[in-house]
Amino acid sequence: MLAKSLSFAIPPDVVIYDLEDSVPPSAQDKINARQRLCHFLGSIPADKVAFAERIAVRVNDVTTPFFEADISEVLKSPAVGTLVLPKINSIEDLDRVSRTIRQHSTSSCSPRIVASLESARSIWNLRDIVQWKSKFGAQKGGQLGALLFASEDYCADTSAVRTASRQELLFVRSQIVIAAKASGLEAIDMGYLRDECEDARRLGFTGKQVIHPAQVETVNATVPANRERFYHCHDEILRAAKIIHRMDAAYASEKGAFGLEKMIDAPMLKQAKNTIQLARAAGLEIPKVS
Repeated sequence: MLAKSLSFAIPPDVVIYDLEDSVPPSAQDKINARQRLCHFLGSIPADKVAFAERIAVRVNDVTTPFFEADISEVLKSPAVGTLVLPKINSIEDLDRVSRTIRQHSTSSCSPRIVASLESARSIWNLRDIVQWKSKFGAQKGGQLGALLFASEDYCADTSAVRTASRQELLFVRSQIVIAAKASGLEAIDMGYLRDECEDARRLGFTGKQVIHPAQVETVNATVPANRERFYHCHDEILRAAKIIHRMDAAYASEKGAFGLEKMIDAPMLKQAKNTIQLARAAGLEIPKVS
């Protein structure tokens, strides 16, 4: 499985290697898993190391006896550009992470940090978490780059009852998106379910988790043109391109708005530019309009 993880027909944006929940909790199992992963990371060819931002490791959380050794060993590999930190409940947890990175990092550039939000406490402290900065600076202590919502852990902690409508998670998912966008962070939605892609996009999430490589293509193929379901459908991209083109023409004519299906002005231009930006990031073709 490790060897196959860098050779997807349709590669994900980031591959996350897990040392936490996917590994049995015994000390020996944790040690063995860490050793196998680090051996694999050390064998990654130099041309793959250049894409370190696409390789992440989810380590064990800060309260476990495995956390520091996970960080120490994983950071020996130049292939790892991102650390996924489970069960981040407070800025004190992030401070602990940062101190450990500073102590063990051998690179001139510390990894990006993805904070996994899994509890009522993490949501209660969300404003502080998104504003966190390392006391050692981003280069030495790491930089928070994204929030990741772990829905099942959250439900277990709060006793929320999972339903097909996902209404019980609407409030918390919306909070995470708002906090992330206000702080310039990515917002990664909860684990794979086929019909969650559309409402994740509508809420403003910029990424989607899956738990198995086979699900990557399934998520990307939920509508025609693969990634277009999550990163805007073809019609939305076309409409955005039209808005940008016609607004440029309106500005050239000293007008601040124009009509399409309805009045288009500066806020809608910003939305259109966001659509095109995400479509380009997904590798989609931007239609030419006139």
